[in-house]
Amino acid sequence: MDCLIISGLSGAGKSLTVDVLEDIGYYCIDNMPVKLIPQFVNLFDNSAEKDKKVAFVVDIRAGRDHSYLFRALEEMENAGSRCRILFLDCSDQVLINRQKASRRRHPLDVDGLGLAAAVAQERELMEPMRSEADYVIDTTALAVSELKSHLIELFGEEGEASLMISVCSFGFKYGIPHEADLVFDVRFLQNPYYVPELKSKTGMDQAVYDYVFADPNAERFVEKLVDMLRFTLPLYLAEGKTSLVIAVGCTGGRHRSVSVSRRLYEELKALADNVTIRHRDAERG
Repeated sequence: MDCLIISGLSGAGKSLTVDVLEDIGYYCIDNMPVKLIPQFVNLFDNSAEKDKKVAFVVDIRAGRDHSYLFRALEEMENAGSRCRILFLDCSDQVLINRQKASRRRHPLDVDGLGLAAAVAQERELMEPMRSEADYVIDTTALAVSELKSHLIELFGEEGEASLMISVCSFGFKYGIPHEADLVFDVRFLQNPYYVPELKSKTGMDQAVYDYVFADPNAERFVEKLVDMLRFTLPLYLAEGKTSLVIAVGCTGGRHRSVSVSRRLYEELKALADNVTIRHRDAERG
């Protein structure tokens, strides 16, 4: 059982950290009462979950006395769990700027204390947690992509820092898929729709596929597209992107787009582990 405590100062990046950890398989819970954490860990450990990794956000909202949490973590470790604390730090001025940008009240900014004083007080109160932390990350000068990469390096397993790629064929007459990151138009290819024996078929039929790729432009298009993706996929990953939807469209989404998507899918499987395909409009018309 892997138990991670996410702590730190308000505005230092705990929400982003939760998003990243969820992407790599952690079950994350924000602001659970500290005294319930050992009970939850025990229940989760005895559940049918395959990958037992859980993370709890514990910050100033949980109170000022961290001694119970430290004792609980020690007891859980003695019982066989792997327990670690991650503390996210940041400079006071950047914390103040981020808090203002969020337009939310700082949890300690009550009774007219003021934001600067609240940040200073939180830093003092959270020092015991920081001193017990296994990992301290200062996010003052970190870009979002850099923080994501660092978290995956620390808490991910080999192969988890990868893109989930989805190839989707569609018909322009039905609209571009809203989830698409990249959209490619293959209406320049010869159209099987105008061949009587192919009109009622789709790109899933070999005869249609062969007809589309009898056009030399189809082969050249896929080669150039794969070459571009070979260059850009590592850059997307370095930027912290976790999913990429590639949409390939023709007029009706039944012939050319399906055929090209099939070929693109096969090519991408050699470049990435997590590749899926779907044909949104192949059964329409």
